[in-house]
Amino acid sequence: MAKTSAKSNESGKTLEQRLERLETLGEDIRRTDIPLDDALKAFEEGIKLARSLEKDLEKIQNRIEILMNGADAKPGETPDLELFDTNE
Repeated sequence: MAKTSAKSNESGKTLEQRLERLETLGEDIRRTDIPLDDALKAFEEGIKLARSLEKDLEKIQNRIEILMNGADAKPGETPDLELFDTNE
């Protein structure tokens, strides 16, 4: 069964898989026994991955704003969350 919780990017990995890879790269960089060249390669891959994840998260945020406010909502407009207000 295909995962539906996250859309795959051009490399075929889901958002969750890419986040896990970023965490692994961060752990690798923190190791004291890693050669400098390997640490630099991991850092470079991590930066590219972080940028692509940031773009994907912005797209997700925009989609949520549209769903919450309707298609005529302006970008950056705060969603109307009255439906979720439990203080009434």
